[in-house]
Amino acid sequence: MIDAHQHFWRYDPIAYAWIGPGMEVLARDWLPADYAPLRERHGIATTIAVQARGEEADTEWLLAQARAYPWIAGVVGWVDLRAADVASRLAHWQSQGPLVGVRHQVQDEADPAAYLADAAFNAGVAAVQRAGLVYEVLLRHDQLHAARAFCARHDAAPLVLDHLGKPDISGDATAYARWEEQMRALAALPHVHVKISGLVTEAGRDAHGALDRAGIVRHLDAVLALFGADRLLFGSDWPVCQLAVPFDDVLALARDWAAPLPAGEREAIFGGNARTLYPSAQSTR
Repeated sequence: MIDAHQHFWRYDPIAYAWIGPGMEVLARDWLPADYAPLRERHGIATTIAVQARGEEADTEWLLAQARAYPWIAGVVGWVDLRAADVASRLAHWQSQGPLVGVRHQVQDEADPAAYLADAAFNAGVAAVQRAGLVYEVLLRHDQLHAARAFCARHDAAPLVLDHLGKPDISGDATAYARWEEQMRALAALPHVHVKISGLVTEAGRDAHGALDRAGIVRHLDAVLALFGADRLLFGSDWPVCQLAVPFDDVLALARDWAAPLPAGEREAIFGGNARTLYPSAQSTR
């Protein structure tokens, strides 16, 4: 099993300004030593650690953690993709450890559509693909309209959409239909993959405070039908998931949803697809 999406950080309130009121559980260090018991309890062979702030110092620190803990099989880091020397920056970080991908938090830009159309940014994403790395797309459901043209431009290597595009899991029929339409357009691009991650923090709760598991399952069923099991990857989104439920609940929900699937499809979602996209995740180094 591979957890294809989790985070580590040494907390600093300025560097992690996105951790705001109501998110106090995240406002502390979250390190490999904190994740290790979960990994051991659930038989997780390796993980992919994903950037949580837009600085190359974060990439440097994550790669250092991967060197110290071989079960961190890959790092999706942050690199200034609009820099003129982006190719040499990518090569430098690849030489420092198992850099497997790059992500920019486009969801936080003032105009995500304009950012995805920016010439310098697109040149950087093309450099990522030439370097043999995965680019991970981070957008919310109301920003997905800009994703298809961007993803269609960058078909030289796989792309991964994080968190199902952060759907509005509220039961609103219009929101669901709009999200499903955008996901259908992305599914038509065979190089686009999707992480089934981050959903517990997008779901609402009922009058008794229970998580909307049915809403989550509805969205998981939709991406399975649209993309197929061979383009889905499980990720816990730990420790961010703890804003809603513990790690154990995230994994149990995903396993319960996948239980009726053929064994080969379950293996693909919970490990095989990550091993294909991120070759360093084949085994601990």
